Amino acid sequence: MRYYAVHAEGEPRLAVETDTAVRDLTSAHNDIERFRDLASVASVTGTGIDDVAAGLVDDAPELDRSVLDAPLQPLIPDEVWAAGVTYKISEEAREQESSMPEMYLNVYEGERPEIFFKGTDNHTVGPGDDVGIRADSTWDVPEPELGIVLYRGDPVGYTIGNDMSSREIEGENPLYLPQAKVYDRCCSIGPNVSSSATVGDPHSLEMQIDISRDGETMYAESTTTGEMVRTCEELVSYYTRHNSVPELAVLLTGTALVPEEGFTLEPDDEVTIDLEDIGTLRNSVTRV
Repeated sequence: MRYYAVHAEGEPRLAVETDTAVRDLTSAHNDIERFRDLASVASVTGTGIDDVAAGLVDDAPELDRSVLDAPLQPLIPDEVWAAGVTYKISEEAREQESSMPEMYLNVYEGERPEIFFKGTDNHTVGPGDDVGIRADSTWDVPEPELGIVLYRGDPVGYTIGNDMSSREIEGENPLYLPQAKVYDRCCSIGPNVSSSATVGDPHSLEMQIDISRDGETMYAESTTTGEMVRTCEELVSYYTRHNSVPELAVLLTGTALVPEEGFTLEPDDEVTIDLEDIGTLRNSVTRV
């Protein structure tokens, strides 16, 4: 099942997409207003989110599928974290941009992955919103990634994430990573949360990105999550290790789709990310 935040009858609702229909879970139970509520019930009852939804579907009115054309941000995370240098091409790109390239090779081949703080809910936007590029940077790129959704540290589903990044700032000095990664509108997530059962193996998903400017494709490429050198389980293990994680979090798993050196995003560019078994995340670009 896939879970969306949508506008229905003038109000935000939690909707579930099944194989046959889109249904309004909030109308079936008033306490299920957001994805967080669904995950909380699943945690308390010791079941999965799909089990909770299945118990509500019969009482949930059907919605027109058009509500999925303009979904809201599917969840409001307390924190977003991210993993870096989990694909070979990412390691190579970081080496090209950095004044200290050996650092990235050591991370790619090392036992411990790079896990860093990406932001809170006020840094994050949803489908159709603008993602940001910094006004003090001249080399900015999107980073399409598989996102693991965690409730109290346990994976409950997956989403798409766009880990916006200033390659100029990070390349100048790796210690500037927080400024390259954490700023207004630096992350988008969506269009939904797909349950673990719906996604199946998260390490065999096709991913595509398209960046367009004035209707012209500036960059288009595809990859598979099978190219990750780390597993989702390993990344979650390091994220939660000796760390008091929040109730609801998203952990981004790294990117293999990095535009070539010389390309930078500009305001009004359109970024489209497709991820198999989850959906499509679209955002335009603004300067912040």
